Amino acid sequence: MEFRRLGRSGLNISEIAYGNWLTHGGQVEEDAALACVRAALDAGITTFDTADVYAGTRAESVLGRALEGQRRSSYELFTKVYWPTGRGRNDRGLSRKHVIESCHASLERLQTDYLDLYQAHRYDATVPLEETMTAFADLVRAGKVLYIGVSEWRAEEIAAGATLARDLGVQLISNQPQYSMLWRVIEDEVVPTSEKEGLSQIVWSPLAQGVLTGKYLPGQAPPADSRGGHAEAGTTMQRMLTDDILARVQDLRPIADDLGLSMAQLALAWVLQNPNVAAAIIGATRPEQVQDNVKAAGVRLDDDVLRRIDEALGDVVVRDPAQTARG
Repeated sequence: MEFRRLGRSGLNISEIAYGNWLTHGGQVEEDAALACVRAALDAGITTFDTADVYAGTRAESVLGRALEGQRRSSYELFTKVYWPTGRGRNDRGLSRKHVIESCHASLERLQTDYLDLYQAHRYDATVPLEETMTAFADLVRAGKVLYIGVSEWRAEEIAAGATLARDLGVQLISNQPQYSMLWRVIEDEVVPTSEKEGLSQIVWSPLAQGVLTGKYLPGQAPPADSRGGHAEAGTTMQRMLTDDILARVQDLRPIADDLGLSMAQLALAWVLQNPNVAAAIIGATRPEQVQDNVKAAGVRLDDDVLRRIDEALGDVVVRDPAQTARG
């Protein structure tokens, strides 16, 4: 495993991080989830990412049980706050009340005294940014959170948040956006702003929810045991299961074969070529997927390979931020 610094902090994280969106507490049974976490630990992954909202809070509980007995200083534990976790008016958003209460609930579910990174899962335009950042800063000063980050914030929101954090004596060190060969909307504005403000990207869906593994074929239904074939999990990826996109993805296979890489390894290695990316988050339903994915750590692609990838994908790549859905 290779490691990178997160933003301008002193925190080292594994290039491949393990996340449990759509899997723990949902798509896979707990025994399988625990096996995947053990495989991640055995492979050298030290960075684990979750969120209070995943599987209706169950994902945090499963991850907490999976990491039970591990020396706390041997891994980095990240979670997030914003989306509704209850029916109350204050059970959502980035008000001081919800941020503080959600942090305490996440700590209990994760069976830990502190979080290495606490992230605002989206920007909350209904709450003064100063209120949100002050709540995060107070959690840092209380020792319940070591570092703070955001997820899917726009460039101008990152700049404003980073400035406020510095004024409050803390540091905003990360953004967690969607990023892959197929989805590159952060490159024009978010990455340059993050570099200026001292943030790294911890990217989710680097495999485009499995599309870039090559297992989905044009003109064929998704495999029944895949995420795309799952009744609930598959709904989040339907826009990527078009024949045009799937055909272009198959054009990547000769490139991966020439390099002796699996399709998944090629996709992860591509994401890690961006120097502002500190880690790529993987999910898994089987330990074998973890074992395959971690082999992308440390792989470097030359300019010719990057050019071939761009030519293969052509116009199915999404680059324009105006095409993104804000949710």
